[in-house]
Amino acid sequence: MAPSEEDGSMEEKETKKKPLSPFATAWLTFYNITMTAGLLISVPRWLVLAVAMIRFSYQKRTHKGLYRSIQKTLKFFQTFALLEIIHCAVVRTSVLVTGVQVMSRIFMVWFVIHSIRPIQNEESVVLFLVTWTVTEITRYSFYTFNLLNHLPYFIKWARYNFFIILYPIGVVGELLTIYGALPFVKKSGMYSLRLPNKFNVSFDYYTCLIIVMIAYIPLFPQLYFHMLRQRRKVLHGEVIKEKED
Repeated sequence: MAPSEEDGSMEEKETKKKPLSPFATAWLTFYNITMTAGLLISVPRWLVLAVAMIRFSYQKRTHKGLYRSIQKTLKFFQTFALLEIIHCAVVRTSVLVTGVQVMSRIFMVWFVIHSIRPIQNEESVVLFLVTWTVTEITRYSFYTFNLLNHLPYFIKWARYNFFIILYPIGVVGELLTIYGALPFVKKSGMYSLRLPNKFNVSFDYYTCLIIVMIAYIPLFPQLYFHMLRQRRKVLHGEVIKEKED
């Protein structure tokens, strides 16, 4: 579930692209400069995050307190990923694929883990933190070596194989965390708006979380099978043809 998964033939795409607007051209210039600099520091930062997680677990002999020790770095990186949605909209690639992953992670970080502190020490949080970290190290390594025009086959292989196991594990961790948050949300009534009120509108965050969990059912398979198609295309050279009208 990584942003900007459109790794097809660039030559084919170039022949089909329409001229970009001045805004799109300006955005791409800004984005490429920003992401070039960002890519060169993203891999070390995620590696630092991974090392911090390993060191904390080794020294403390427990997972409790792990999230609090890395939360600032995690929040920054996941929030900054919003730029990737804007990028997809400008270059007209799959906004759905990128948007679903980025927004789901931001939702998990800010509206679940950050907001509901009693669940920060749950094992399920560690589960998706580990999968996120390994996924991002692999993804940014792939992008960085691509940027340098020197992509080792192992990095390419890892990019399109690790997700087969990591994505389902990450989703299980996210769902278990949301499920674990439900009793706290129901008891506290956080983020909920009850009637009567001056806006004459009601909102129940408990129900919202349940809807989010149900939404994983149709959305996750789309993302997962999208990556499987990209895997066939990149590793095995398969040409995936779209149905003609």
